[in-house]
Amino acid sequence: MMAPAASSAPKTMSREQQADVGVGHLQGYIDALKRLKLREKLPNGDTVLREPIGVCGLITPWNWPVNQIALKVIPALATGCTCVLKPSEFTPLNAMLYAEMIEEAGFPAGVFNLVNGDGIHAGAALSKHKDIDMMSFTGSTRAGVQVAKAAADTVKRVSQELGGKSANIILEDADLNAAVKSGVLSMMSNTGQSCNAPSRMLVPAKLYDEAVKIAKSVAEKPVVGDPKAEGVTMGPVSNRTQFEKIQRLLQKGVEEGAAIVVGGPGRPNGLEKGYFVKPTVFANVNNAMTIAREEIFGPVLVMIPYKDEEEAVRIAN
Repeated sequence: MMAPAASSAPKTMSREQQADVGVGHLQGYIDALKRLKLREKLPNGDTVLREPIGVCGLITPWNWPVNQIALKVIPALATGCTCVLKPSEFTPLNAMLYAEMIEEAGFPAGVFNLVNGDGIHAGAALSKHKDIDMMSFTGSTRAGVQVAKAAADTVKRVSQELGGKSANIILEDADLNAAVKSGVLSMMSNTGQSCNAPSRMLVPAKLYDEAVKIAKSVAEKPVVGDPKAEGVTMGPVSNRTQFEKIQRLLQKGVEEGAAIVVGGPGRPNGLEKGYFVKPTVFANVNNAMTIAREEIFGPVLVMIPYKDEEEAVRIAN
């Protein structure tokens, strides 16, 4: 199956994570559905009856395409709903391959439907269509607002997973080396293009300098280049819009006084073309800075010191 933006992910990651996760979700849902009770009596005597909601409109993103298709299509079909899938226009081939598998599995015509197109046209048409009972959307907060507005007139149920700026709070008694290493690797995975990427690392002030050194050593190791080449561990970001946004935010971080530990604006050495971004770590960051507040959606980690756990929670929130 194709990886994000038609091969921006290294081929090993495409095979071992992007494609394989679809199989994992299939088994996970099989196990969960075996435990599902369609009729359940509550302690107060009431009965809960679970029924299919109807026709589901499913809009999936480009960054984890098969992951999101499996997460939406499998439970919809397994619980008796029909669905219309609208994948990202940047990654249509995943969905087309998935449609072939649905057909080969023997589902009746019309139970699963695939519509390709962009969000402004195809996505909006689904969201406002009177015969769609529920919309499930994963993507940017901006687009999510539009889906909710379009769905409101027909009082659809709407389920959304939008952007994030996840805080990774490392506590004082943690194994600092393991925690920082894990946090950096998680941030750099999929070139930072994950809504749950731990993009803000909060570290106790007394351990901050040591943590920055560890983060630097880890962030210097990714091999950025052609995702089809052997040994490459990080490909380009998805498209020009993403690349320009990331470069703008990297420059903003410098202008607002954050210290570049590794990486920074511009392409990696030896890569003059393509949407390649340097794996970047910023130190001396505070929560007032743009890079600590806006989702960058690239391989950019910001490190923020805190005095005590109460302050860490306040910063995280």
